[in-house]
Amino acid sequence: MKIPQKISVCEVGPRDGLQNEKTLLDVDKKVKFIDNIQNAGIKIIEVGSFVNPKAVPQMADTEEVFSKTKKMDGVEYRALVLNARGLDRALQCGIKKVKFTLSASRSHQIENANHAVEDIFKKLSELSDIASQNHVVLSGAVSTAFGCPFEGVVSLEKILSVVERFVEAGITEISLSDTTGMANPRQVHRTCLEMRERFPSVLWSLHFHNTRGMGLANVLAGMEAGVTRFDASLGGLGGCPFAPGATGNIATEDLLHMCEEMGIETGVDLDRVIAAARSLGDWVGHELPGAVLKAGKTGDLHRRCAKNPR
Repeated sequence: MKIPQKISVCEVGPRDGLQNEKTLLDVDKKVKFIDNIQNAGIKIIEVGSFVNPKAVPQMADTEEVFSKTKKMDGVEYRALVLNARGLDRALQCGIKKVKFTLSASRSHQIENANHAVEDIFKKLSELSDIASQNHVVLSGAVSTAFGCPFEGVVSLEKILSVVERFVEAGITEISLSDTTGMANPRQVHRTCLEMRERFPSVLWSLHFHNTRGMGLANVLAGMEAGVTRFDASLGGLGGCPFAPGATGNIATEDLLHMCEEMGIETGVDLDRVIAAARSLGDWVGHELPGAVLKAGKTGDLHRRCAKNPR
């Protein structure tokens, strides 16, 4: 098995993890959430999104959350934007990294951003120029890269058409997102190899949802294809409000635990992440789907029942 010595983990819980939750956390809890994970050693954090607050009320306070977050040296704080209005809000609050998302599926793009992909293509270069002029790094994300809940299979050509536009606009960091957990390991491996071969200058990352239980298997497939950057969400929270059947992301603690067991360096304190996930579960008021939260780490030995020794 070809695996990397080290990977980078981006915590998307403050954005993707919370955006589909019925319980709206207040600003102080969101700031504590971010503080917990950065103290555990996470170096990339998606603090929120600048989207229509009527459509995603959970993200209405992103400016205040970012403003109150204690910034740590070496930590990258980023936010999601869908349009020029979102980019302007990001600029106004002083964030230095934004992720602009486009869908490989026309149907999902309209549901998610209320604009066709073609319309956004026309404005992409302008948005890139505005970001550059304001010393803000603009990265790209391709939603529904491995399947669409409305259109089904998404062809490689559709993914390429979005990636090519990103690259033409000067964007060199791109994420492939499995929005509703439709990916399989063979597909991931093939797609990542193709993308890395065609666009060797792009820094690739992968964003998986664990909808059908294949999230970590897809991570391994991405690793074998040479990708070393992965999004994850504390406790396995998450889901797109505009994609039917969307469930949580791969759990941050599950990804870290797998890497620790395999000898892959992450630079993150797993125990502190597990503690943070337990606190998050208390705040949202329901059990989180992460496996390590339920079963513990592999190294956590349990006392056998004296009545039924085996």
